[in-house]
Amino acid sequence: MLYKPTRVRRRLRGQSIPSPTAECLSKGGWILAAGGKAYEMANVTVIGAQWGDEGKGKLVDWLSNRADVVVRFQGGHNAGHTLVVGDQTYKLSLLPSGVVQGKLSIIGNGVVVDPWHLLSEIETLRGQGVAISPDLLVLADNACLILPIHRDLDQAREAAASNKIGTTGRGIGPAYEDKVGRRAVRVADLEDPEALAAKLDRLNAHHAPLRSGLGLPAMDVAALLAELQAMAPKILPYARPAWLLLDEVVKAGRRVLFEGAQGALLDVDHGTYPYVTSSNTVAGQAAAGSGLGPRGPGYVLGIVKAYTTRVGEGPFPTELHDEVGKHLGEVGREVGTVTGRSRRCGWFDAALVRQSVALNGISGIALTKLDVLDGLPQLRICTGYRLNGAEIGHMPAGLSAQSRLEPIYEEMEGWSETTQGARTWKTLPGNAVKYVRRIEELIGAPVALLSTSPQRDDTILMRDPFQS
Repeated sequence: MLYKPTRVRRRLRGQSIPSPTAECLSKGGWILAAGGKAYEMANVTVIGAQWGDEGKGKLVDWLSNRADVVVRFQGGHNAGHTLVVGDQTYKLSLLPSGVVQGKLSIIGNGVVVDPWHLLSEIETLRGQGVAISPDLLVLADNACLILPIHRDLDQAREAAASNKIGTTGRGIGPAYEDKVGRRAVRVADLEDPEALAAKLDRLNAHHAPLRSGLGLPAMDVAALLAELQAMAPKILPYARPAWLLLDEVVKAGRRVLFEGAQGALLDVDHGTYPYVTSSNTVAGQAAAGSGLGPRGPGYVLGIVKAYTTRVGEGPFPTELHDEVGKHLGEVGREVGTVTGRSRRCGWFDAALVRQSVALNGISGIALTKLDVLDGLPQLRICTGYRLNGAEIGHMPAGLSAQSRLEPIYEEMEGWSETTQGARTWKTLPGNAVKYVRRIEELIGAPVALLSTSPQRDDTILMRDPFQS
């Protein structure tokens, strides 16, 4: 059963509550009662609210101090999270950011997992002094695997396409295709050689004509089976029913941080299709991609840059090709962690972020890279668009319409003072404060955190998501 907590919700944690009361039902937040016990639901879901690369890695790492468990719930190793801790830099693609903090970290069933990359990333972090063991890292046993055939197909398709999507070529899309086609190899299949062999035969029946049509060599089923069997003893120690573990930790009153990859505007349903990723990147996927259930994600924190960037192809209404765009790219060091590609840069698009706030049920945002705007005399914010002579406040679904959007700008004065490294609201320049407040008004969500450099501690906390 679910009850609303009283003012003394912390005192109630773990105590018996025989029945709901009027006072319980009058306050905010949820208490989960199971077996006569009460539990505080204090979870946070972090998602990118633009096209990715918003600085999620740093914020997830920072929030991990307040969490007990960190969960990845979608995507694969096509997402790059950079964590800067003191003089050490960690670059993660598949592992949850919590491993660096020594927090229990879970790769959920919504993630597609390249087992070769997983083992490589584990070894890289071990070389940096991070102790990773099955006690620290859990891999959902029902997660689907990315195999070399997926990478081959991804790269061959992109090379043959006249209108390129801009994929990372790591096999993410084809792996999700096999998942929904009900022919994927899952982590649990590594335990059963017979089932694994049958799965690979079924995969080959589907992929053989695709590979032939693209000029790729035939799939060597026997060699792949042998390779996966040799790898199984290294992967299976991490495999567990992640949904069951999450159910246990939540009932124990532990705080869970859900770590999204990429950005909401790359969502396969709600993004700028077809220039999107192959998974759902919106906050709702945290429930399905972890197995915890729809009440589990809790407070939704959207990570938002103080300007806009995008990697690869696709519409970008506020993109800049002038000196300001060059400034944003150079000062912001806008190069993809995974791809190494330069990011396209432009003015802050409040219309897009407002759309993202609605799609994700965002409770508050973390605004990053405010310091990149230091020294710019004039700033612009896109408040909406013109399409065929009419003003609209959202990005339409049609690709043709998206490409014809003209941004409507509002101008604001910039600031000459530095914001880099600021750790309190009072130390920000007046015009920087005005800029942040105007963003809040335009997107319809408050700023909960403000990041002023890549360093973990250069963060201004305005509202603690775990206490909201």
